[in-house]
Amino acid sequence: MSDNELGLFLRTRREAVTPAEVGLPAGSRRRTPGLRRSEVATLAGVSVEYVTRLEQGRDRRPSPQVLSALAEALRLAPAERMHLHRLIKAADGGFTCRGEAGPSRTVRGTVRALLERLEPTPAVLLNRLSDQLAWTDGYARLAGSAGLLDGTPPNLARFVFTDERARTLYPAWDLVADELVATLKEGPFRADPHIALLADELALTAGTGFSERVESLPGLPRSTGVTRFAHPEAGELRLAHETLELPADDDQRLLVHLPADDAAAAALDRLTGRRPGGLRAV
Repeated sequence: MSDNELGLFLRTRREAVTPAEVGLPAGSRRRTPGLRRSEVATLAGVSVEYVTRLEQGRDRRPSPQVLSALAEALRLAPAERMHLHRLIKAADGGFTCRGEAGPSRTVRGTVRALLERLEPTPAVLLNRLSDQLAWTDGYARLAGSAGLLDGTPPNLARFVFTDERARTLYPAWDLVADELVATLKEGPFRADPHIALLADELALTAGTGFSERVESLPGLPRSTGVTRFAHPEAGELRLAHETLELPADDDQRLLVHLPADDAAAAALDRLTGRRPGGLRAV
């Protein structure tokens, strides 16, 4: 698998920006999705050869001035700029923020109390391997009968990529798989031996469904969105999700699900015992 995460991110972001977004004509013979390398080079004030070297991984340490120019040229949002900065730091090697620490599986008491306060909202706590460490009763009612909580500990990535039930549970399975790979790649990825071990396992058990995503997707997951969830009893639900990062020492994230429409709100009310008309996403 390639370790050129900086080049992958720059290329995928370049291909996602339309000429109109940067004030350029689209032209009738454009074959490249998004911007051409020459267009990015002109916008950033660097040479085409240098943009090519960055995308191909032959240069992984651009100066702060070049980074700022590229970020402007590619119209990067704040989260994307932070991701770009992390990729440059990762290229230095040697030092990682997590050191030798393994993935945390200890849940602090106040975090458990927070989960209790969220009842009956479906919410689950995950570590960087996507191990599901703790959850609300509302999440157990939503996910338990679907098989998501099988395993010790239950692991979301293993379920999505290796359990045949996942493709039925998630009608938009490809989008869910994309997000999970992006989440696993957020940070040091293969520089972390624990994530590298899981990645090797999934490359073997899930095959190209996992490995091709690793090669083509940058580690920049969305923190919010809507997921289609085909519950075996309640039917298909549209669930909005919010991802809340805990402090760095915890190295965990809280994934909270809310109904995205009235039909999902009513179905979750029945599943979790909430009175009708409870909180839902807008």
